[in-house]
Amino acid sequence: QITMTTVIVQMPMKSGWNSGICVCCQDLNSCCYAYRCFPCFTCTTTGEFGESTCLPLLDIFGPGIMAAFGVPVFVPSVSLGMRVAVRHKYDIGGSICEDIMVSCCCMWCSWCQMSRETKARKQTVTVLTTHPMIQPIPMATTTQVIATQQAFGGINVAPVAFAPAVQMAPISSVTTVVK
Repeated sequence: QITMTTVIVQMPMKSGWNSGICVCCQDLNSCCYAYRCFPCFTCTTTGEFGESTCLPLLDIFGPGIMAAFGVPVFVPSVSLGMRVAVRHKYDIGGSICEDIMVSCCCMWCSWCQMSRETKARKQTVTVLTTHPMIQPIPMATTTQVIATQQAFGGINVAPVAFAPAVQMAPISSVTTVVK
């Protein structure tokens, strides 16, 4: 028996952010968490998004290490990368220039916005499972009789009649929705 599984995830077409950059009052818990321990908040946000929880630590320690080698870093690379990844994953309109500006000028607000967006976009995946059923489809009922006899190795073969042909076609009928 063959089992086919189809996964359908419905995402909205190109959209904007669910909340503005300075709308921290929509999620006061996240805003307070970011204010009290920003490194922990960024690690939690990347974990909820599906990335490594240690990734934001590069924005904290990276510039110091790069400065030790004489390379100045002005753009927080992980913050920028996460913002671009969130926009790409959730199909949010915008540009890389906007992302750079927000990541450099309003890093805390940017991380709070990404956290709110990740929480708002978490969806249950709808899984539709179909089980095909085989149902016979009758074809034309003709009977053929071979009128000639053939000798094969000295043995006479009697005329042979063929039964009506039946064609089998799959029909999907059972649908299960799991939320």
